[in-house]
Amino acid sequence: MADFIKKIWRNKELRKNLLIVLGILIVFRIMSHIPIPGVNLDALKKFFDSNEVFGLINVFSGGAMSQFSIVTLGVAPYINASIIMQLLTVVMPRLEALQKEGERGQFKINQYTRYLTVPLAIVESYGFILLLSRASGGEPIITSLSPFFLISAVITMTAGTVLLMWLGELISERGVGNGLSLIIFSGIVAQIPQSIQQIYVNYNASQLLTIIGFAFLALAIIMGIVVITEGQRKIPVTYAKRVRGLKMYGGVSTHLPIRVTQAGVIPIIFAMSLMIFPEVIAKFLSNAKTEFIANTAKTVGSLFQTGTWFFSFFYFLLVVAFTYFYTSVIFKPDQVAENIQKQGGFIPGLRPGNQTSDYLRRVVNRITLAGAVFFGVVAVLPFIMQQFTGIKSLVIGGTGLLIVVSVAIEFMKQIEAQLVMKSYENY
Repeated sequence: MADFIKKIWRNKELRKNLLIVLGILIVFRIMSHIPIPGVNLDALKKFFDSNEVFGLINVFSGGAMSQFSIVTLGVAPYINASIIMQLLTVVMPRLEALQKEGERGQFKINQYTRYLTVPLAIVESYGFILLLSRASGGEPIITSLSPFFLISAVITMTAGTVLLMWLGELISERGVGNGLSLIIFSGIVAQIPQSIQQIYVNYNASQLLTIIGFAFLALAIIMGIVVITEGQRKIPVTYAKRVRGLKMYGGVSTHLPIRVTQAGVIPIIFAMSLMIFPEVIAKFLSNAKTEFIANTAKTVGSLFQTGTWFFSFFYFLLVVAFTYFYTSVIFKPDQVAENIQKQGGFIPGLRPGNQTSDYLRRVVNRITLAGAVFFGVVAVLPFIMQQFTGIKSLVIGGTGLLIVVSVAIEFMKQIEAQLVMKSYENY
């Protein structure tokens, strides 16, 4: 590790990129502690402590929501816009044609996603403010819901989301990781000291064995995530011999690596973003004047309450479904088979073309099932353990571990790739 760090520090360009990324993440952490005036922060903290679903959202925002900061929404509107654009790409031929145009088409889709993020941020910020103003409990959270406060708060929160979106793209341009994932990663990691402090303050000698058991379980889960994330199926590919002039090319055998988790950590983030909506909407409509709407909202809210069996089961299904959906978006068996055929390659025992693409599709569906089920089980495992142990501090464990470990692995791979590229330049 020491040698690895030295190599990074000696690489001037990589060192510069890492320091810039670190500076951007520090700016994000500073902004998450700058509150918007007009909110009772003590009452807001009690609200988040008493509500599990909002406590979960608060962790992914790095504590920005409980501070009602200028980046309260985090990158949630951008994630929601990405989900909508991915779905529209499947059903709209024009967007599907854009996606097939390569880098130019992806640039246009990313541009549409940015445009969609702004109205979504406005709607989400307005809904969040109204939700806090109607929150039942002791002290009021919003001291004054005046038009000036409402307009200024919505503009500030929307601008904060757009700023984070821009900072995330700056990180991605540095080539050391996905900016969106790293921002979420930093928000989760920032909550670790507070969690350790809570365990220390509430420590009881009778909990020693339980804490040790959870520590070993977390270590086992981390090892499992690394194994699944790094796992791949190697498809043998043979290239036919070709004669060009007086030279012969090809005639070699290699393999096509297919990862168990093609989609990475994105499906987990998408699934959690959608799971939050039902209870948030239910909380918003639970005080409606129409009795039928209020009762329906309370029923939906009880079903989707964090930690219930229905919530865990539906969350598991969403993780599996989004893993398959996102894998189908980023891995195209027909295009891979076509590229292999154009390069004069073939999979032994299979005809080039449709037979090869059908085989690749079948292999991807099989190995994706293993990765999707594993990620789904890890995501809902803390909720299941909560039912048996009654310890609520573990609610964020599974999803948080998945995101932190997966992003850390991807981050290290990007750095290693940069070092390898630099070493090749020296020859």
